[in-house]
Amino acid sequence: MRLESGQYRIAENLVRNKHVVAAGWLTWDAGSIPAASTIFNKACPAQPTRLNLAATMRLLDRYLFRELLTPLAICLGGFLIVSISFELFTKLEELQAAKLHTLDILCYTLAMTPEFLVQVLPIALLLALLYALTNHARCNEITAMRAAGISLWRICAPYFVVGFIASGIYFAMNEILVPRSTDWADKVLTRYVPKSAAAKTQDQFRGFINAREHRLWRFDEYRVKTTEMIKPQVNWKLSDGSSYQLNAASASRTNGVWTFFNASEFAQTGTNASPAPLLETNILAMPGFNETPREIRSEMKISGYQDFRNANKADISLKDIFDYLRLHPNLPRDQSNNLLAELHSRLAAPWTCLVVVFIAIPCGAMSGRRNFFFGVAGIIAICFIYFVVQRVIFAFGSGGGMPGWLAAWLPNFIFAATGLFLTARAR
Repeated sequence: MRLESGQYRIAENLVRNKHVVAAGWLTWDAGSIPAASTIFNKACPAQPTRLNLAATMRLLDRYLFRELLTPLAICLGGFLIVSISFELFTKLEELQAAKLHTLDILCYTLAMTPEFLVQVLPIALLLALLYALTNHARCNEITAMRAAGISLWRICAPYFVVGFIASGIYFAMNEILVPRSTDWADKVLTRYVPKSAAAKTQDQFRGFINAREHRLWRFDEYRVKTTEMIKPQVNWKLSDGSSYQLNAASASRTNGVWTFFNASEFAQTGTNASPAPLLETNILAMPGFNETPREIRSEMKISGYQDFRNANKADISLKDIFDYLRLHPNLPRDQSNNLLAELHSRLAAPWTCLVVVFIAIPCGAMSGRRNFFFGVAGIIAICFIYFVVQRVIFAFGSGGGMPGWLAAWLPNFIFAATGLFLTARAR
């Protein structure tokens, strides 16, 4: 009875959505639609040929895709609305203090949307998967497909494809859109009222060290948009022990070369020797200074935080971390552990979308008539356990208790392996 009801459910959906007719290999005259079991047996023959098997799987893949993407879109939309509403409600006083108009608030909401989308994507995918799989299991569709000789792994192939695509979207948004949208949101907030002096990271940025090249940069002001420095001073040492100092009224990077204006250069040949003037010129190009504006922006973002673990990590990308590590190859142990843990955390985070597929398949594909709210309760429990495990292990990695790469990837490995084990044992 369960097998027949599952066959009827699949056949009904295939006919209703014209999937069978569109396949081109299963047709009938108008007004003479055969029985559901006949449609199912032709769509999923017990002993299919290679041609029929390929057509069958394309047909079922499209059906499973459609049954998943619809609840996924609904879940994403619902979570985005809740996240945006909560953000606007909690920052209402800040928005009023910034004197934003209605159009400005809409721009701010649009700017924050990529960050919210990245946060809710794994949860929405997990909820949509559990809904789709639970619905298929309640209607005995999975039982019917497995009775036709299709393995559970092959049935779930569309879900793995969606998980891979979602992971790619997560990574692209997290590294490209989110840092830019976060900067845009900050600009909207300061459109009419500038930030307080304590919050101006850029104004507090007065220099940096390039430990790789043994150069120390100081300046009164650095203008990000024009890559211009006001009153820069650069100190560096050569391998022979001699030291040099370059002072200028201003400097800018043009055509990949740092150019100093009204510059004076001094040299110190010995430890106790006084600096001796070498030259004084209106314009001095220094092609040997290979610090790029992108590396300086990365230095501004990361060095502006007293504690990297408490930083707003949304606007810190992998490029920023790599650039900072290139400028500082010999960081203190605690700071190095924080950076490496965050680096691997950003690499591992997108794969959460694939991990939730491994988790959802055994939880949702179990046969039997179960209420959907059982799956919702499972989501809450799974998300809570995953979050606790991730935070605890990440704290160990940041503190040097384990390698940063292991702290970032271990939660994904644990939950993916658990999902694989449970799926292999699913009946």
